[in-house]
Amino acid sequence: MGKKIIAQRRGKGSPTFRAPSHRYKGNLEHVRLNENETVSGRIVEIAHDPARSAPIARIKIERDELSGSGSRPGMNGVEKKVEERFIIVPEGVGEGDVVSYGAAAEIMTGNTVPLHRIPEGVMVCNVEVRPNDGGKLVRSSGDCATVLAHEVENGKSLVVLPSGKKKWLSSECFATIGVVAGGGRTEKPFVKAGKKYYKMKARATKYPTVRGVTMNPVDHPHGGGAHQHVGKSKTPGRGASPGRKVGSIAAKRTGKKRG
Repeated sequence: MGKKIIAQRRGKGSPTFRAPSHRYKGNLEHVRLNENETVSGRIVEIAHDPARSAPIARIKIERDELSGSGSRPGMNGVEKKVEERFIIVPEGVGEGDVVSYGAAAEIMTGNTVPLHRIPEGVMVCNVEVRPNDGGKLVRSSGDCATVLAHEVENGKSLVVLPSGKKKWLSSECFATIGVVAGGGRTEKPFVKAGKKYYKMKARATKYPTVRGVTMNPVDHPHGGGAHQHVGKSKTPGRGASPGRKVGSIAAKRTGKKRG
């Protein structure tokens, strides 16, 4: 009986393949706003989050909130509510700066506004896929998307993602003006294995990984043989057993694509 291959162990979801979420600072979503509301917050600290490659910022927001503390019915006052949260910070924004959220916010680096208010050609980050989802796209260090066009009648905005793909999004989706801080991170080599080890320790993966052809037949379908070779098809069928499903699973085609 052979051992369980890495794909099977990863799918089981053991702590070895699970990201240490207890070390993370949070989801870093956009500030939730009421209709036609605009709020501002001051950046208190630029911090590091093990969950991501980009630096993050801790902001302090003051919002007006109705309070029912009056001595007689109907005498409600307005009190200041202070809220602290972490956000993804763009380049050019530092401690002490003020960032704003809302449709009435100024178009400047660090502010978060709906796509329909952003002029064409402006670079944005932390873009929502659907209105009020908190931001899903363009969140890695040095990444940015570009607003290409707006279709007013359909309520859509065209955005070019870092991959080069063009995507139509709702014009009500929020995006942060600017480029995510921490650009150029991949240009510096790791130099030694220890640095790579600590990077991978914060990810939901196992490091180091070993090629299947270097293993014994008991450990992997590609193992064994007089020399390192797969020895069988690398394109198993969709209905293959879990211990056999390695390589290009149910591939429609193989080889170099021409033309």
